[in-house]
Amino acid sequence: HSQTNTCPTCGIELILSDNLGNIVPSTPQNIFKKIVKLLNEGNIVALKNTSGYLLCCNAENEAVIQKLRSKKNRPNKPFAVLFPSMEFLQIDLKINEQQLKSLTSTERPINIIPLENYKGKIALNAIAPGLKQLGVMLPYSGVLQLLANELNFPIVATSGNIHGSPIIHDNAEAFEKLNNVADYFVQHPLEIMHPQDDSVVKFSSRSHQKVLFRRARGYAPNYFDAPLNSEEKVMAMGADLKSSIAFYPNDYLYVSQYLGNLQNFDVFNRFTNMAKAFTTIFEQQPEVVLVDKHPGYQSTQLGKEFAQKNKSKLVEIQHHKAHFSAILGEHQLFSQKVLGVIFDGTGYGDDGAIWGGEFFNYEANEIARINHIDYFDWLFGDKMAKEPRLSLLSLASDEMIAVLKEKFTPNELKTYQSIKKTNKLKTSSAGRLFDAVASLLNITDLNTYEGEAAILLENRITEYNLTSCSNYLSAPENGISAKEIIKNIYADIQNGTPT
Repeated sequence: HSQTNTCPTCGIELILSDNLGNIVPSTPQNIFKKIVKLLNEGNIVALKNTSGYLLCCNAENEAVIQKLRSKKNRPNKPFAVLFPSMEFLQIDLKINEQQLKSLTSTERPINIIPLENYKGKIALNAIAPGLKQLGVMLPYSGVLQLLANELNFPIVATSGNIHGSPIIHDNAEAFEKLNNVADYFVQHPLEIMHPQDDSVVKFSSRSHQKVLFRRARGYAPNYFDAPLNSEEKVMAMGADLKSSIAFYPNDYLYVSQYLGNLQNFDVFNRFTNMAKAFTTIFEQQPEVVLVDKHPGYQSTQLGKEFAQKNKSKLVEIQHHKAHFSAILGEHQLFSQKVLGVIFDGTGYGDDGAIWGGEFFNYEANEIARINHIDYFDWLFGDKMAKEPRLSLLSLASDEMIAVLKEKFTPNELKTYQSIKKTNKLKTSSAGRLFDAVASLLNITDLNTYEGEAAILLENRITEYNLTSCSNYLSAPENGISAKEIIKNIYADIQNGTPT
């Protein structure tokens, strides 16, 4: 990535307007002062940055944050906060050395920071509902730095889109889709060729290992030295959620940025264009196309079309074996014997079940499934991932009927229990186990964003001393029974034992 030079006198033209298209008179010398004034007055500003539009508002103004949530159709998912400077940030939050280096690195990702001894005025309950952590970042572009120079308060800076859609980068599209969200627009005439969201990282509390939650701006597109011992040109299509594409046209592996959920039409188009861009840039077509084994994935269908069009070899890979293989590749472990523990929400299994709590053994270029969370009922397809109460219903024993009655209407409970009795599809999903625990503990019964129940559960866990926990598996050497875990947690609740 390069920071291109512009004329120091006129620079890049920035235009400030309201959401009706009326130009607000400004000069290069005062435009950022005017933007800050609008933010301070409680307005939402759509700002065209270097990688797409950001929706910005005053992070200390709860009313405007709730207004942004309502207009963006994002009731609970946490927002990121942009601080004017590191000095400002350190007044409000305790930052360790790793986080400081990450926030000021070339990539400048969003860092998820625990809210220990928070001293600022940010409307935390509006920005990160139910959480004890905050996503923060520093200015990473010229436009944001010039804005930060005038700011004396932090701002919410979230992707300029409507819930589920990709980040908007085109001026005309921004006016069309965001004029009911933003009160004002800040635009420039430069075309953005490859829009990206902000990258997100977090450092684990115990090992202090950096975990990359979203690999986008700053980290991607990127390339890696990948000695695959293959002369074939390979394209990997990934999965449908958190989609990205990888291409191996030479001795290096090129990985795209995070693209989003392929169930969205605009995201799918962007995904398709990225796949075509790889072949155009390298002037090569893949000889092998790797796809997820799930027959219903959009990425799988597109990969099959690519393979058929180019007469390429098509290889289907089980979802969780792909996760494990990615770890083996990242850490160059192909010559060793490795145990892989892959916990996930969903993935089409080799036996037709929905996998997600898997134990693999890798040895001599072979991955073998050696164990898994005991199967339980997979109910109502994707609806189960959106309603943690359904995971609890699937795992609940007969004595838990009183709990279920609090979470379903009588008609719902009767219908769902009837369907459960005749259900054939099974799952080993760790994600649904976490959902069931969150529902049982009355943390949430409905997810408003992906992974909400698990995130809230993780935050709740931080309130307790993890050195003294109950053992919810009576004989773990015989396997991991999700039903037994739920049954024993319920017993603790009934007995008044801290859970």
